[in-house]
Amino acid sequence: MLKKKAFFILSLGIMLGVFMGVCGSVFAERDNGKAVTDTDALPYEDLRAFTDIFGLIKRDYVEPVTDKKLLEDAVRGMLSGLDPHSAYLVAEEYQELKEGTTGQFGGLGIEVTMENGFIKVVSPIDDTPAQKAGIKTGDLIIKLDDKPVKGMSLTDAVKMMRGEPGSKIVLTIVREGEEAPLKLTLTRDIIKVKSVKSRMLEKGYGYVRVSSFQSGTGDALKEALAALKKENGGNLKGLVLDLRNNPGGVLNAAVEVSDAFLKSGLIVYTEGRIENSEMRFNAAPDDLIDGAPIVVLINAGSASASEIVAGALQDQKRAVIMGEKSFGKGSVQTILPASNGAAVKLTTARYYTPSGRSIQAEGIEPDITLAPLKLETIDKADFIPVKEADLSHHLQNGKGAADGKKVGLDKDKENLDVQDYSLHEALNLLKGISIIKK
Repeated sequence: MLKKKAFFILSLGIMLGVFMGVCGSVFAERDNGKAVTDTDALPYEDLRAFTDIFGLIKRDYVEPVTDKKLLEDAVRGMLSGLDPHSAYLVAEEYQELKEGTTGQFGGLGIEVTMENGFIKVVSPIDDTPAQKAGIKTGDLIIKLDDKPVKGMSLTDAVKMMRGEPGSKIVLTIVREGEEAPLKLTLTRDIIKVKSVKSRMLEKGYGYVRVSSFQSGTGDALKEALAALKKENGGNLKGLVLDLRNNPGGVLNAAVEVSDAFLKSGLIVYTEGRIENSEMRFNAAPDDLIDGAPIVVLINAGSASASEIVAGALQDQKRAVIMGEKSFGKGSVQTILPASNGAAVKLTTARYYTPSGRSIQAEGIEPDITLAPLKLETIDKADFIPVKEADLSHHLQNGKGAADGKKVGLDKDKENLDVQDYSLHEALNLLKGISIIKK
């Protein structure tokens, strides 16, 4: 009896140490020094049940299990039971997370979450093995190689998808509209994410693609806009900001991107239970494209920080949002380092657009909805439309004889509507706005 009591006290001490080390002042006084109420008291009976189960596993499980593993698994279980985005990160996972926010890490290049015990694809990252293999937003991964995902933690699944560059992994996925599961073989690679790409679509109309929000995305966007303006004589008639399949990233980067196009006003604010989770971000007076119209492209893979940008520019009437309804992740995760080199990724707040909208589980509704579709071109060699100038003895236009030369299509470059229908529609909208402004 004495041994059992001693074991209970020891285990309770271990658990309190874990709770205090990971969560800081979780048991401290609340509400500005008010007395701790009964609802804040330690749940001794529940903790005793925990230590009893801990002891049963140590004594009766078919194989020996270390205290460290049991305690780590217990903390993982606590966090995974809260929401899909809270997690316990051992030291190695914590380091990988930091590498991901700076733009280089190893793996497949795929942003995932958990849904009903399976791995759901939020979005593939540009120019990565996942995108090249045809992974799509909404795909459910049910097997990694021959190992079923059901029952696997998100952390373990991500760890399995990472590996040595050049090594292969087979993903079995279920995709809406497909009758049978698909098997895709991907080759792991070092993922170097260039978060900002840009080019001119036509004279006067620029294009900026933000594929993720990293610590350097704000500066990269400023450089891209400066280059586009220089290429076009100092001014732009309009800009397409492409946030499709952008899974999000660093909150401050989303604020910097929004601020680049706003002269004043609120960008985003957050609200949570603790004081430092309540923040407000306002724009500085420096619209980098001088009020030129903007079309923001989003889809179901646009999440988190992407939705902050789209929501801010929509509420401030600074841009037209075009595409599909976004993913709907409106929560903020804070990384809280622990004393053992690990960290806790904990959901600490919800964020709200300037008008007070919470995007959590709702997403951003586009101003102009575009169904996901792809156009295909016909064989131009088999069909060339007949025009007036092709008719025998056609009348001249009175301003000089026609040279009879037929204008052919550039075989080396497909039309934009075939390459990217949504981008084609965004450019048309910008042209229309420009005409109206004139």
